[in-house]
Amino acid sequence: MHLIMVGLNYRTAPVEVRERFAVLEQELPAALDALKQTTSILEGVVVATCNRTEVYAVVDRLHLCGHFIRNFMERWFDIPVHEFTSHLYMYEDDQAVNHLFRVTSGLDSMIIGETQILGQVKDAFLLAQQQKMTGTLFNRLFKQAITLAKRAHSRTSIGENAVSVSYAAVELGKRIFGRFDNKKVMIVGAGKMSELTAQHLHSNGANDVVVVNRTIEKAQELASKFQGRALAMDNAYQQLEDADIVISSTGAERFIISRSHVEAAMMKRKKRPLFLVDIAVPRDIDPACGDIPNVFLYDIDDLEGIVENNLDQRRKEAVLIEEMIELEQEAYQDWYATLGVRPLIRALQEKAETIHETTLDSIMRKLPELDERQEKVIRKLTKSIVSQMIHDPILRIKELSAQRRSEDAMKLFVELFDLKDQVTQLKLEEKLRQEAAMNAKVIEAKSSTGLDVDGLLSKLASALH
Repeated sequence: MHLIMVGLNYRTAPVEVRERFAVLEQELPAALDALKQTTSILEGVVVATCNRTEVYAVVDRLHLCGHFIRNFMERWFDIPVHEFTSHLYMYEDDQAVNHLFRVTSGLDSMIIGETQILGQVKDAFLLAQQQKMTGTLFNRLFKQAITLAKRAHSRTSIGENAVSVSYAAVELGKRIFGRFDNKKVMIVGAGKMSELTAQHLHSNGANDVVVVNRTIEKAQELASKFQGRALAMDNAYQQLEDADIVISSTGAERFIISRSHVEAAMMKRKKRPLFLVDIAVPRDIDPACGDIPNVFLYDIDDLEGIVENNLDQRRKEAVLIEEMIELEQEAYQDWYATLGVRPLIRALQEKAETIHETTLDSIMRKLPELDERQEKVIRKLTKSIVSQMIHDPILRIKELSAQRRSEDAMKLFVELFDLKDQVTQLKLEEKLRQEAAMNAKVIEAKSSTGLDVDGLLSKLASALH
């Protein structure tokens, strides 16, 4: 079995391409069903966000599997392959594992260290698990990736420094006011930047929001998102007397808030601080307002300087997370290497259990006078002896399976403990389980498409012969 990941993100595809690969939450179960019916796919998870669409899969062979996944994307999104192939990237096995760890930890995000992607990957995995699209490999891998990301964010400060202008403005406000739940916010302008800043303020407790705009309809639209009030621009200056925080982002060609406006308001505020955030270009607020006592004015350059400094801090923290990822990847590789010896270990355990039960039955026949308590003690002690005897061999074969010439070591293990018959039986059982799963997949494809799948397979077999 192999891991493969095929996807596109904000680095490889512009937004007009990414939006064509958007998957609505309610569509994901159907997308997973379609992926399940794709040739050679044994397990699958689809991670779809505004900045990336990625298909993770466990496949029975690497040859042509990238082709099969691209065909799945072509069918599901109804986009010809030649229109998006150049935007795709593909990772296999160790590279796919490393990529998932970096994505989930926020190191592959547009805003490095952001935590939203962790929740998105977790939701994608849980849905795939519910849809029975995950098995041994992905249940282990995705749980490990999620745990790693949580640990990375709790043990480093990568998420503590603001790295967007709007969020930086809110962090500055926290330094001045501490909290926002008892503060009045006035938003001048109703553009995207104002909305983002208001959103951050609202999520941090600001619940008294006034939106001022030249077009009252736009002000009402934005205000409704935060249960706020909308006012015409003429009322902005009166609001300066009551507002604690003013965020301005309009398209005006000259200052719309002058020093005289702020001075007049401050005379009535009784030294209450006023926090002004000017994120407009050209600026909306006269820079001289920053010279007024108890007025804290920040423009776009101030905020971008803070953002760049914080990005540097995040990059330093990212180095620590990269080291954590490296260790975690080694742990996954060690675990994966033991998968090949699981049938051997199980065979030894079953053989040891059979010997134990046979011997115990013989003891009980020879000692019929033993009461129930004595039988229980003997069973427990003999079981402990058997477990201790096979403990070291099992531990050693696990270690050898991760080293070179592991195949030779496993063959020797089978010969030493005479496990050939048991291993053959276990492999046969596993093969039958896989065939049953494949047959179920064919039946499902037949019922969902209405095609004569059996007939097609028969014709294919004839052609091959």
